[in-house]
Amino acid sequence: MKSSIALIALALPIALPQSAMAQADTGGQPQASAEAPQKSPEQSEEIEFSADTIDYDFENDVVTAKGNVLLHRDGYKLRSDTVTWNRKTGIVRAEGSIRSISPDGDTAYGDSIVLTDSLRDGIVDNLLLVLDDGSRLAARKGERFADGALTLDSAAYTACAVTTEDGCPKNPSWQIKAVKVRYDPIKKRVSYDGARIEIFGLPVIPLPGLSHPVSNENRSGILVPNLRFDSTNGVAVSIPYYFNLAPNEDATITTQVFTEVAPLISGTYRNLSEKGAFQLTGYATYGSRIPTGASGPLPDAEKDFRGYFATTGRFILDENWTISQSARLVSDRTFLRRYDISDDDSLRSTINVERIDDSSYFSLAGWAFQTLRAGDPQNRVPIALPVVDYRKRFAEPVLGGSTQIQVNSLAIGRTEGQDTQRAFASARWDLRKLTTLGQEITLTGFARGDVYNSQDNALNETAIYRGESGWQTRGIVTAAVDIKWPFIGQAFGGTQTLTPRFQVVATPAISNQSIPNEDSRSVDLEDTNLFALNRFPGFDRYEDNVRATYGLEWNLNRPNLRVDAIVGQSYRLANNSNIVPDGTGLSDRFSDIVGRTEVRFKDIVKFTHRYRLDKDNLAVRRNEIDATVGTRDTYAQIGYLRLNRDIGAGIEDLSDREEVRVGGRYQIDRYWSVFGSAIIDLTDAREDPLSSADGFEPVRHRIGVAYDDGCLSLGITWRYDYEDTGDDQRGSTFLFRLALRNLGV
Repeated sequence: MKSSIALIALALPIALPQSAMAQADTGGQPQASAEAPQKSPEQSEEIEFSADTIDYDFENDVVTAKGNVLLHRDGYKLRSDTVTWNRKTGIVRAEGSIRSISPDGDTAYGDSIVLTDSLRDGIVDNLLLVLDDGSRLAARKGERFADGALTLDSAAYTACAVTTEDGCPKNPSWQIKAVKVRYDPIKKRVSYDGARIEIFGLPVIPLPGLSHPVSNENRSGILVPNLRFDSTNGVAVSIPYYFNLAPNEDATITTQVFTEVAPLISGTYRNLSEKGAFQLTGYATYGSRIPTGASGPLPDAEKDFRGYFATTGRFILDENWTISQSARLVSDRTFLRRYDISDDDSLRSTINVERIDDSSYFSLAGWAFQTLRAGDPQNRVPIALPVVDYRKRFAEPVLGGSTQIQVNSLAIGRTEGQDTQRAFASARWDLRKLTTLGQEITLTGFARGDVYNSQDNALNETAIYRGESGWQTRGIVTAAVDIKWPFIGQAFGGTQTLTPRFQVVATPAISNQSIPNEDSRSVDLEDTNLFALNRFPGFDRYEDNVRATYGLEWNLNRPNLRVDAIVGQSYRLANNSNIVPDGTGLSDRFSDIVGRTEVRFKDIVKFTHRYRLDKDNLAVRRNEIDATVGTRDTYAQIGYLRLNRDIGAGIEDLSDREEVRVGGRYQIDRYWSVFGSAIIDLTDAREDPLSSADGFEPVRHRIGVAYDDGCLSLGITWRYDYEDTGDDQRGSTFLFRLALRNLGV
């Protein structure tokens, strides 16, 4: 950005009395010849200007331009009421409604400007600079130097609007006031002496040594500090420093200082290249921790290094091949929750090489996990390496239907526990036809061959997951027919569609029990897998026998309202309790009844209800509700989940639970809002014998107030956690948030 001073300095030497439209300065005389040598564009002093009147005082050698004085040169524009040049003293003065616009779009305003005889240095009174991004610098007096730098006295800076939408003046939400401000037009940076931030007119934060950029380019510097308080760590102040290393890479180092524990250092590095991007994040401290399951801070507290490392990245090698990776490692099980970094109970690390084209998919991947759950031994957590998956869809139809194949291989190892290797190849054929009566019929054929090898099966604590040691093989053949018959008509002021659906799936008996179960444990009948060929979530278990599945889908569409519903059940010729325990809804001949209802009304009501009813007594075995009522600014949310499957406590993957989640936000006015949420564990010993909840156990709640006008964002949130895990103690946390436009978050 260049101020109006620079423009006037270049413009005024050519303001001559010959006419109201003039060109280069010739010392008060007309040009001798139209064929005079021309200067290069870089050296040209040609300026276009106009004014209502231009006078020349021959006696005092003073040039005066009055009335709508407009000057234009090299993309710079200047407007002023009066411009006076005293050719004897070399003093140039512009007065009245001064406005200057630079090629970058920055605009400068002032009452008067006085230039020295060098025509490059000068002083401006009551200066206002409006930068291209809308931010403003105002000062009682400003001085410009030969290098273009500005020094402003008694100045203020803000990135907020100073007028309402109706054009009326208003005070900015925040501004920085300083004794002296320096602006570097080359670096596009503003620095301050004696700076303080005023929010709503109140001085709240002194900022010694503050500087920040005033362009869209990233610049190194201190970001806005963060303040928080919790009952475990005490008061915490976070001071982040941003490093702009290159146009495609940056880093942020944050120092967190606590009143109750040792400081914490964290950093993030980001890199973007033509092939992809990656990010590295790390946290480190040296302090005390309480092991998971310990009874108190002493003598169980340990002092040690504590930290966390995470990385993510994705690289596109060409139009088909990509490599992606992510890794997360932590020093102990409570570090992330102790410092409010994450609530995850396990960390996943993976690397994946993929190839995707129009008809095939290939993946070579590896997976590792770190458990953070109390009582869950790390040596029993699996490592999956390698995981190979290949899928191919053939363009040419086979017997009129589409065909695809899949080849998959998996090796799972544990430092102490069962190891399993698996490989299979499968083929699937689908033929879809429409009858003259409007029925949609889909015929499916599926075949798969499996090879397994496992060791140390006896170390698996859940007997139904073990399988048999050594080499095992399995063959799967499935045939299915799926019939849909939609009926469409007018109803309730809209259009409704009623679709009966019937499916038959036949699979000869399979030796499921001899095969280890690593990926098909959390089986549960629901609306999403009701009509699947295999209702198990993975590959290690597969439903055999002959079954018929029947259901009804209903859809209603009318202006601003949509309702979708499905309900269904299946019948098996023989029960299947040998591979699925009672309570999953799939073990008997008749399955449980499952369904889903969704309601959407404008953008005001969003309601989803999923359920599973016991086939014998219609007891609710699964009840899940998610509802949102309100607008984007003011709304209420409720989520409820109850799993009452009556499964024994020995199968951890299928444990029962009940909880409710509530939340909401109320927009008080255009800028102010209040919000809150809570999670309550409703599980009791009847549902989960291993649960310590008493049927009404709060897990967490939070309440807050926020202000956001697009320029200033601030808020305070009170959160209370009710659970203790090691040194992640229950108690209050107060979060203070302040975000200033152009100054970071």
